[in-house]
Amino acid sequence: MLAYLDHHATTPCDPAVVAAMAPWWGEQFANPASRLYRPALEAAAAIEAAAAELHQGLAAPSGAQVVFTSGATEANNLALKGLAEAALSSGNPRRRLVSVVSEHHAVLDVLRYLERHGFALTLLPIDAQGLLNPADLQAALDPGAGGPVLAVSVMAANNEIGTIAPLAQLAPLVHAAGALLHVDGAQAVGHIPLAMEAWGIDLLSLSGHKLYGPKGIGALLVAPGVQVAPQLQGGGQQGGLRPGTLPVPLIVGLAAALKQALADREGRALRLAALRDQLWTGLQALGGLTLNGPPPGPQRLPHNLSVTAGGVDGTRLHQLLRRQIAVSSGSACSQGSASHVLAALGRTRAEAAATVRFGLGRSTTAQQVEQALRAMADALDQASNRSAASRPER
Repeated sequence: MLAYLDHHATTPCDPAVVAAMAPWWGEQFANPASRLYRPALEAAAAIEAAAAELHQGLAAPSGAQVVFTSGATEANNLALKGLAEAALSSGNPRRRLVSVVSEHHAVLDVLRYLERHGFALTLLPIDAQGLLNPADLQAALDPGAGGPVLAVSVMAANNEIGTIAPLAQLAPLVHAAGALLHVDGAQAVGHIPLAMEAWGIDLLSLSGHKLYGPKGIGALLVAPGVQVAPQLQGGGQQGGLRPGTLPVPLIVGLAAALKQALADREGRALRLAALRDQLWTGLQALGGLTLNGPPPGPQRLPHNLSVTAGGVDGTRLHQLLRRQIAVSSGSACSQGSASHVLAALGRTRAEAAATVRFGLGRSTTAQQVEQALRAMADALDQASNRSAASRPER
């Protein structure tokens, strides 16, 4: 049976989440914007309860707005384009944006769009473990480097190499420069501790399908006082910030998924970190593999592992692996192009193709880890033509 080890790409919708959504597809189908009768009022109440769940679960500041979106990609667009357009319309002179070379394309592509429309963009490098140097951020925030900065966007945890950003360290630097901090939390929310107010996050994006919720739903949390221009027109829902009829079942599912993820986060992190370490120990014994990102520990997602096989044809390697395990080389959004994250670490295009990203999840077992190790051993043997006798048995 194929072992699914690609939980960074997406997670299965948890049965409890499916059950929570079920009534809202049929029995309680009313439009929450139609406030003149009880079923619609009940739908509206479910939306409010879901927003409160997100607000509390992510430790947002009092008065923060929860804006439901189709996912983190839309939330990132709303956050960054919304900030830029609000600055333009208000006469705010800040025209610089700062981010990191290893951000997800859902952030980088938005920033490059804004660059084409008159905003200056600074992308900061990462070190060998995928970390941003706070000193580099400090230097980029200096107005003398090109003018005052409007916003800094830093992902909470990297979707390919699992690096966890030191947000609590970075936020004071951002705010001291008068800028705002946007965080793409798609890979972090529900998996590691994250406190919006305590960590100084002004805008936080997330996606339901990364934390055992449904696809097609996400949210942007906006701290009080932060001005964001809507990117859609056509109705007054969500304070006009994101108009359109709200998908009640998906929103209920997002809140249920977050509540469940927060409830089992600590125990799940410990269990998956142990399995991840078991996997890494076994992979090291195979030889010829290089770890991408920080070593297993506090700077890495507990359920992430990314390794590069030296001297191996990447296409052949993945052809062999997919018979036994579901893994990827990097982001599911890369559509076959070389990983910009691995390139930022200094990996060549060939090395990036020969990279395997393991994303463990709730359903992952020790037996699946052993299955992955056997699959890697067999695939490496065939892809590199090395002798099976040269590596340990499993």
